[in-house]
Amino acid sequence: MIQQYVQEAIADRRYFHQHPELSGTEYETTAYIAKRLQQLGIERLPFKEPGVVGYIKGTKGSKTIALRADIDALPVTEEADVDFPSKNEGVMHACGHDGHTAILLAVAKWLVEHREQVAPNVILIFQSAEEITPSGADALVRQGVLQNVDAIYGLHLWQGMEKEKIGLAHGPMMASIDDFEITIQGAGGHGSMPHETVDPIYIASHIIQGLQSIISRKLDAVDSAVISVGQIEAGTTYNIIPDRAKLIGTIRALSPNAVALAKREIVQISERMAEAFGGTASVEYIVGTPPLVNDVQCARRVQRVIEQTFGAAHFEEVKPVMGGEDFAYYTERAKGAFVFVGMGGEGSQYPHHHPKFTIDEEVIPNAIQFMVELVQSYEEEAE
Repeated sequence: MIQQYVQEAIADRRYFHQHPELSGTEYETTAYIAKRLQQLGIERLPFKEPGVVGYIKGTKGSKTIALRADIDALPVTEEADVDFPSKNEGVMHACGHDGHTAILLAVAKWLVEHREQVAPNVILIFQSAEEITPSGADALVRQGVLQNVDAIYGLHLWQGMEKEKIGLAHGPMMASIDDFEITIQGAGGHGSMPHETVDPIYIASHIIQGLQSIISRKLDAVDSAVISVGQIEAGTTYNIIPDRAKLIGTIRALSPNAVALAKREIVQISERMAEAFGGTASVEYIVGTPPLVNDVQCARRVQRVIEQTFGAAHFEEVKPVMGGEDFAYYTERAKGAFVFVGMGGEGSQYPHHHPKFTIDEEVIPNAIQFMVELVQSYEEEAE
């Protein structure tokens, strides 16, 4: 059914892989996609570049669904052993977005060539800047891309799932991403006379321990969150106690309530711990993406499509992961579901964002087939 579209999708994927562009700068990629949609006679909607949003009117048109692919690459120097390496030094499609974009282009072509089988209206979102904050998804949502959209779906070629499996979570699937900086102000002095100082490094060590009490003693045990300090900045030499120390870290959570609790408690623990030892502390947040929560009804639809198309053995219930994904901005505003297409194995051995990461192109046919079936079956199930 879709074999004639696979080779073109693979060729597109390899083109994108050779011509990666960083988040927010994907203008050549945008031009390539726009040209292809124009050749297919697909209407382009007036959203800001980089990125492209297309529109296909369905035969019934009473429902509208959106399909999303992310188009940006990463600041990674490629080490993958492929015949079509990146031509842009220091930039690489190290997450699979080249595959996502090629898959959605193939789906777009199928929809045009089988328009009589397409009941719902379909919005095709080729989204910029998934990998950074501010997010490309957030920007599109603010511009109104979800206006009149009944449901939105997206997929991720996923190295962490066994090849031939396709799945999702029925509810929380990926975590929020928020970062923090805690600045601790003390009073420095010589390392031989700590009694004459307020040691911000000592205070920082207590704050780090205190932050973990948020997870173990404040958060409901059935909820999930992670607080990690990944960077400590303090001092210039071994025998001087500095005036200031800084802790830099990240918060990951699977619910808005957990995010709010973690942020509130980080401030309280930091300020009170610093005060207890004679210093002060201030907290700054760098707000990232919200938790990605699949709509349960949409997730059940996806499961039915996977099982009916490929067989029940190919579906996998996904445990939530603490990595983030800005598809969450769409599911905050509309019903929707995000799907993992497994490709873990010999053809894709390295994790996402690794310099040797590559996708297994053998999973592209199933990804195309899945999205086609999702659209084809939508109106009859939705009514």
